[in-house]
Amino acid sequence: MSFDPNAAAAATSGVFGLPHTSEEARVILVPVPFEATTSYGGGTAGGPEAIRAASRQVDLFDVETGRPYESGIAMLADPANVQTWNRQARAAARPVIEAGGVVSEGASDANLVSAAAAVNEWSARLNGWVHEQTAGILAAQKIPGIVGGDHAVSFGAFQAAVEAHPGIGILHFDAHADLRCAYEGFTFSHASIMDNAMSRLPALGKLVQVGIRDCCEEEHARIAQSAGRIVTHFDADLQRAKFDGVRFSEVAARIVAALPKKVWISFDIDGLDPALCPHTGTPVPSGLSFAEACAVIRVCAQSGRRIVGFDLTEVAPGPDGDEWDANVGARLLYKLIGWTLVSQRVLA
Repeated sequence: MSFDPNAAAAATSGVFGLPHTSEEARVILVPVPFEATTSYGGGTAGGPEAIRAASRQVDLFDVETGRPYESGIAMLADPANVQTWNRQARAAARPVIEAGGVVSEGASDANLVSAAAAVNEWSARLNGWVHEQTAGILAAQKIPGIVGGDHAVSFGAFQAAVEAHPGIGILHFDAHADLRCAYEGFTFSHASIMDNAMSRLPALGKLVQVGIRDCCEEEHARIAQSAGRIVTHFDADLQRAKFDGVRFSEVAARIVAALPKKVWISFDIDGLDPALCPHTGTPVPSGLSFAEACAVIRVCAQSGRRIVGFDLTEVAPGPDGDEWDANVGARLLYKLIGWTLVSQRVLA
């Protein structure tokens, strides 16, 4: 039976209602249901499956990018091993998070230090698994997309991308700078993902951050002292430009101008206005509209830069079956896929 892109998706169909296998598809989505270090709200481990379900409501024709689905899009099965690691790591992390970190009453607590060490071991195992998955997809000349989970799950993908493309840049959408060092005692905390990328991946060319509006003093100093390796577009500056009447197309072009020729897009959903992602782990007022975020991605794709892969993290399904966050996440995921294909000259 031939596939009809205009028909309703079957309940048993793949992501976006598509029939593609991973062998057939150009874009391979890797679900990573892991959120061990989430320190405020939870639920992002359920993000990949919620996005998979919501994606079947996304129309396959996109007025900006055309027919991304024709290149083939497949999402791997939710990995049982990662689910197990998440349960074990989350249980070990809970007392550390409840205590506010490994330092209790002014001194390190041996039990908390031991628990954090166990979480770090699970996280390192997870990083290795994500690296293996991403490296394999890149080696096959395909496009990897990581679907989290919390933002910490992206490190292995960054590592694989940097190995394949030394000098690559990361275009980072987020409410948070994520430049804290081993937050709460967790080496691979969701709040430390960009610190780990910058510290552990010397071949990473540049980090360009967009929408940041939660940033501690240490992180702010880290940005200032990076000698331009970290370029941060704070939300306050983006909003001020809007109030002053600066066209957003000019703002987007300025953001993209700092990137090297090859780019990985790392999108924490809380970079958006929290009206679009109310159940994400750490929502922050203000943020980008859906259209503004897509405009930055579009300008990147049309600038001659090549997007080699992407991750989408921190999407958390709402209670009582609320599908809004997953709906927004699925639509943002399709835009990421479409513009990545445009940047690689697969779509016109």
